[in-house]
Amino acid sequence: MSKSEQLRYGAPGENAVHICVDMQRMFAESTEWKTPWLPRVRPNVVAIASAHPERTIFTRFIPAAKPGHGVGMWRRYYERWGSMTIDQLGPEMIGLVPELAEFVPPARIFDKHVYSPWTGTDLHQQLRGAGVDTIIITGGETDVCVLATMLGAIDWGFRAILVTDALCSSADETHDAMMDVYMNRFGEQVECVTTETVLNSWPGRARAGLLS
Repeated sequence: MSKSEQLRYGAPGENAVHICVDMQRMFAESTEWKTPWLPRVRPNVVAIASAHPERTIFTRFIPAAKPGHGVGMWRRYYERWGSMTIDQLGPEMIGLVPELAEFVPPARIFDKHVYSPWTGTDLHQQLRGAGVDTIIITGGETDVCVLATMLGAIDWGFRAILVTDALCSSADETHDAMMDVYMNRFGEQVECVTTETVLNSWPGRARAGLLS
């Protein structure tokens, strides 16, 4: 059995949540940040979210309002990516892709202005307060916001499960490199499995409303 087919620590259980990272229109549609193979993994993300909508959190990356806004190096970043600011994109583009937006509510949206959902937020306190001990991660990009989400989950002591066929990136080379890192360098702290494995081991019977 390959590393992507087994859950080392058993089934996730009722204290797991699904964090879907940044599956937004601005990454799915014709923008400078389009992730070409997002549509390929979207059905798998939808399958996990539909099994546990009440246990799903959708993060959204919120760009600066206008070109050149931001603190420190983020200001320079939004000078370079002025076309991806809300003023240029339109606010509707920060929304979830329609297939996932349908799950809200009971699924929740958690907005962030940097790559990590843990920085400057009380996300870990919210999850701990709800008894969460396991985080199942899908979304994009494998080598940017998924990486930041995963590292924070490890740092806060959560069990981290990455769904290998429900992750996407705009760069194949760094996606492949990060998958090697996840499976080997973080082999003791990250479990990499397929959507099928998650759905078979985490049936849709978690406690509804726990994260409301």
